[in-house]
Amino acid sequence: MQVATRTTSISKAPLWIGRVLTALAALFLLFDGIIHVMQISPVVDSLNQLGYPVNLALALGVIELVCLAAYVFPATSVVGAVLLTGYLGGAISAHLRLGDPLFSTTLFPVYIGILIWCGLYLRDERIRALFTVRRER
Repeated sequence: MQVATRTTSISKAPLWIGRVLTALAALFLLFDGIIHVMQISPVVDSLNQLGYPVNLALALGVIELVCLAAYVFPATSVVGAVLLTGYLGGAISAHLRLGDPLFSTTLFPVYIGILIWCGLYLRDERIRALFTVRRER
C-alpha cells in the first residue's frame, strides 16, 4: 500500500517567529527548572504557600528540565510539548485550589503553554500537517 504524503512548506518569517516563541518558553522553563533544583527561598516559599512539601522541589525541577529537553530536540519536540502541557496543567490545578488570582497567577501556565504550542506549530511540519485540510478531487 502506498501512502501519499504532502509536505507543507513555510516561509522563513513564520519559522523564525516559531523559533523565537520556542526560545522564550524554553528560557522561562529552564530558569524555573533550575531554581527548583537549587531550591532558592522563593521556590521554598511558593511550595509552602501551595501546600507542597519542600523536598518535592528537586523532583519538580528535574521533571521540568527533562520535559524541556524533550521539547527542544526536534525529534522529540511533540512528546516534550505534550509532557510540558501536563506539567503546566498541574500548576494550574494547584493555583485554582488556592483561589489565586485568575489572569495573573492561575492562567500564567496557560500563557506559557500557548507559547510552547504556537512555537511548535510554526517550526514543526508535523504539527502543521495535523491542521491541513485535505481536499479530495
